[in-house]
Amino acid sequence: MSPPDRLSREQLLYSAALAGDHRAWQALYDGAFDTVYRYVQWRLAGGFADGRRAAVEEVVQETWLTAVRLFDRFEPRRGTFAQWLRGIASNALRNYLRRDGLRRRTFQPFDEGQHGDAGANGQAAAQEDMADRITAALAALPAHYEEVLRAKYVDAESVNEIAAQRGMSPKAVESLLTRAREAFRAAYEGRG
Repeated sequence: MSPPDRLSREQLLYSAALAGDHRAWQALYDGAFDTVYRYVQWRLAGGFADGRRAAVEEVVQETWLTAVRLFDRFEPRRGTFAQWLRGIASNALRNYLRRDGLRRRTFQPFDEGQHGDAGANGQAAAQEDMADRITAALAALPAHYEEVLRAKYVDAESVNEIAAQRGMSPKAVESLLTRAREAFRAAYEGRG
């Protein structure tokens, strides 16, 4: 869908939903849900383990609750509904990570795997540690780095598509991707 068509469609749906049309809200919700879910899943380093899946669902739910509460602040001319929701999701993720960090510091459950069992518990702990480091590294990135990495690796957009959307040359996008990957690597390795 071309940007003017998208803007017209989202403006009509937004106006109708704001006026109380539940079908318009449902259309906006249906059109953006998968994008928001994948975004949160990516930011939480996959979200496939049971604990991560619960975290993804908690953050997605928080995102939608906030979106309903702040719906009158959405401005279709400033970006897509999905982009607006990703901004809300970013804040929900920060809040979740802050709460989760506090929970981890105040409550450390006994884990037999911590005491020499290098089997499945050790492997699960290593995967959880890696997922935590990825999540922290993504959270530490400047928004424009996170956005370009998401566009490339989550949304599977080509360099040319990203360039067209951002009004940049493909070379500039390649350079931005290189800097974003380097910043991610530094944050992941604790050098950032």
